[in-house]
Amino acid sequence: MYFSNEDIKNLPRIKRLNLINSITGVKPANLIGTRSNVNSNLAIISSIVHLSTNPPLLSFMLRPDHKVRRHTYENIKSEGFFTINNITDNFIEQAHYTSAKFDREVSEFKECNFTEEYLSDFTSPFVKESSLKLGMSYVESVFIKSSNTVMVVGKIEHIYISEHAINKDGLVDLEVLKTVGISGLNSYYKLKKLADFPYARVEDVPDFLSK
Repeated sequence: MYFSNEDIKNLPRIKRLNLINSITGVKPANLIGTRSNVNSNLAIISSIVHLSTNPPLLSFMLRPDHKVRRHTYENIKSEGFFTINNITDNFIEQAHYTSAKFDREVSEFKECNFTEEYLSDFTSPFVKESSLKLGMSYVESVFIKSSNTVMVVGKIEHIYISEHAINKDGLVDLEVLKTVGISGLNSYYKLKKLADFPYARVEDVPDFLSK
């Protein structure tokens, strides 16, 4: 099957949305926890990307919309903090429905049966049920004109993770954490580690790879 750019533009909206969102493969599945002066907020995000190790920066994408209020973005901008919580295979459905457009006065924690957890005197709520939790401080927003989206950048202030999920080199085992991934907007996948390889250096490339 082949799609030209013109074919893609002419696809029905939902089919085009599903195709382009899923074609890049499995993406990280996380819940963003924030707080306003009204209540707590929880939103599923599949666009978190590592930006820098020193300082430890992560980013995710949002599409601001004047017609639909983005409570997560508003809370981050006003409060200056947020949390990132992994989604595990035992609460996928709960996490999925945090994407529903609840009113400002409604907390997704309550409606989707999650437990707010406050750690290290951090003002934003963590998800108690998650096995990997990050406390983030807001750094900046970068507007991307070509897609009319905003990249939100945050710095890692706190990490909560089981010691059994980190190896001697500091690598996190997502399978141990039972973390899941998202393809498109509503398909979820289990993650299974297949192999570990050393840092790639030219002199260490195995001979058989060039044959």
